[in-house]
Amino acid sequence: MNGLIFDLKHYAVHDGPGIRLNVFFKGCPLHCLWCHNPEGISFQPELMLMPNRCAHCGDCVRSCRYEALSQNSEGVVSVDRTRCTLCRDCLEACQREAIAMAGQEMSVDEVVNEAEKDRIFFEQSGGGVTLTGGEPLAQPAFAASLMGELKKRSIQVALDTSGYADPEVFLQLAKKADLILFDLKIMDNKKHRKYTGVANDMILDNLKSLDKLGIPVWVRLPLIPGVNDDVENLEAMANFLSGLKLIKMINVLPYHKGGVEKFYRLGRDNEFAVYTPPSEDKVEAVIEFFKNKGFRVKKGG
Repeated sequence: MNGLIFDLKHYAVHDGPGIRLNVFFKGCPLHCLWCHNPEGISFQPELMLMPNRCAHCGDCVRSCRYEALSQNSEGVVSVDRTRCTLCRDCLEACQREAIAMAGQEMSVDEVVNEAEKDRIFFEQSGGGVTLTGGEPLAQPAFAASLMGELKKRSIQVALDTSGYADPEVFLQLAKKADLILFDLKIMDNKKHRKYTGVANDMILDNLKSLDKLGIPVWVRLPLIPGVNDDVENLEAMANFLSGLKLIKMINVLPYHKGGVEKFYRLGRDNEFAVYTPPSEDKVEAVIEFFKNKGFRVKKGG
């Protein structure tokens, strides 16, 4: 059983309690305009160019048998993605690691072996493995197999999800998790579709269904100025969540520009938007808003 993974982060201290191994699944049905992991959206591997590392030597261009790479008069390398076959010749030719492949197949055993390396840190800190992305629910068979194997080894598993999946798939995987990290972005359906590309009916229904399972849930709010930080959205979210008994925490995740450079590395900057990060005062005001509604709230996490 293989899955497409675009990153493994050892010793992570976000995306769940304790020290964690974060496993980033490649492929996501949402296309959030603020995405900070745009390399996780496509369901195919992608070539990423890192101009800041490039020596402008031209080795990668000369290595490409499909003439997908070229250099301008200043030595800047670009890629014609309609020609690129992802053969990896350019990666092997580059001595500066200025070209990378986002996405590689990994087996369940390979990922579990990576997790076993960190077992002592999991046990000492109350951590474990977080399946994130991208969207783990978009590779359900691989995710289910991986979660099952981790559970056999008594490794705690958190599932970080947008909640956008067939309800049967969603519940099947949720039942295997020790903790659900559930992204909740925008309550208005029309606005949700505008900024993420999909409706939110199924997302909200799936979140409500978690109350039947008895699994703790951390709701994660990516705070995007001008998109979902208005009082109307926050009130609607608080009202919705107040009816769910298993919400243990709300994580407020302030927007940052960490994904912007990745847009350019992928040659997809025209697909996304750049926002101004929220001020500290705004973040604190949102945190206080939810605290006053009776929720346990944390910045980040």
